[in-house]
Amino acid sequence: MFGKLLPREGNFFEMFNQHAERIVEAARAFENLVANYNDVHLREQYNRDVDNAERAADRVTHEVNRVLHKTFITPIDREQIHKLINTMDDVADLIQDCAETMALYDVRHMTEEIVRLTALSVKCCDRLADAVKYLGKITDPAVAEATLKTCEEIDRLESDADRVMRSAMSKLFREEPDVREVIKLKAIYELLETITDKCEDVANVIEGIILENS
Repeated sequence: MFGKLLPREGNFFEMFNQHAERIVEAARAFENLVANYNDVHLREQYNRDVDNAERAADRVTHEVNRVLHKTFITPIDREQIHKLINTMDDVADLIQDCAETMALYDVRHMTEEIVRLTALSVKCCDRLADAVKYLGKITDPAVAEATLKTCEEIDRLESDADRVMRSAMSKLFREEPDVREVIKLKAIYELLETITDKCEDVANVIEGIILENS
């Protein structure tokens, strides 16, 4: 009888998947924004798509935290659940920040470096979603190993983004004569690289979960 009174185990893994899907939506919308930046109508449309995906991700985050407070038994450590969903939400927030900063700074054109950093960010988000997808099955050693390899791939992509950003900064300070453009592009490069940093943070949380629970 007492067991029936306890809150059921929340479906956290499904909510993690939902959030990861929203991250991918935001990343791809941002990539489309960059690819179609010269078309004002499309730029505004993809900005809205980024905002919508970020708000949807926020709703999932709030739901995870709400259910966490009401659930007596959780499938993994409560602190791990809290840390994972909030770190994932940081990724969605950063993608929105990039889109908003471009609009606020009135960036007029996309550089090759923005395109490359955006592509790496999207790849990181895709791999993040792949890693999250298998969290509910990590008691299977093969799944756990595959998920760890996905996390390692995210680490490599983050390192690639570091190299692109260093090269971009060097080129920017050497070749851009307009100080205002330097300030704008420096901010954009740093934000884009931070997306991959935060994806790496998510990967580190997932690695910890696997090591403790597989």
